[in-house]
Amino acid sequence: MSVLPPVRRDRIVAELPQCFKKEACLHTREAFHSKVISACKQQRTGTVGFKISKVIVVGDLSVGKTCMINRFCKDVFDKNYKATIGVDFEMERFEVLGVPFSLQLWDTAGQERFKCIASTYYRGAQAVIIAFDLSDISSLEHTKQWLQDALKENDPSSVLLFLSPSQYALMEKDAIKVAKEMQAEYWSMSSLTGENVKEFFFRVASLTFESSVLAELEKTNARKIGEVVRINSNDSNLYQSSKKNKSKCCQ
Repeated sequence: MSVLPPVRRDRIVAELPQCFKKEACLHTREAFHSKVISACKQQRTGTVGFKISKVIVVGDLSVGKTCMINRFCKDVFDKNYKATIGVDFEMERFEVLGVPFSLQLWDTAGQERFKCIASTYYRGAQAVIIAFDLSDISSLEHTKQWLQDALKENDPSSVLLFLSPSQYALMEKDAIKVAKEMQAEYWSMSSLTGENVKEFFFRVASLTFESSVLAELEKTNARKIGEVVRINSNDSNLYQSSKKNKSKCCQ
């Protein structure tokens, strides 16, 4: 039986990290949902602390997906890294509002020849990060196609979307416009200097955690509703009813 490593002290989230750009942000609240705060205080988060939430990072070749993940997970920047073949992943442990929470960050290949391999790992994602290079206009134009590919394997209504370049440039205004069209949250960061990288992944972890806790609370409430249902029939009547309702093929 594998045991998850303890949470590092620099991975503790006590409050909801704020968005990078208000004009390209769907979640403008400055604090966690009140239901989530209450559930954490009362230790009613169900299985959230034991599950691993999946985050996939997609985008064109050489836009900085691997560098972004390595900067956050290992605090390193290697400009001479080898292109990802298929997929790779890193595991990060957080503590959000006192509850342990795990993210599995899937780094997918941007090369066309590996696209089919990588897409098989898209399923079950709770968050999708679409990366592009602010100095490469074509990589921004391709983000919508990456979004379509990712959503083919996931429920669009239950996936958090983030649009994130790894370099600064003058193209940011266009990027924010694209983010609004995609209904994604826009963040700009630098894997080279590390600027905004930690804040971004804390934001991803926090919103994914909040979504997971709310989903768990809905399940709990559904079970409670089911428990008060009563059937006003005796056993013999139920038996007679079931015999009448049997299809001919079962007789």
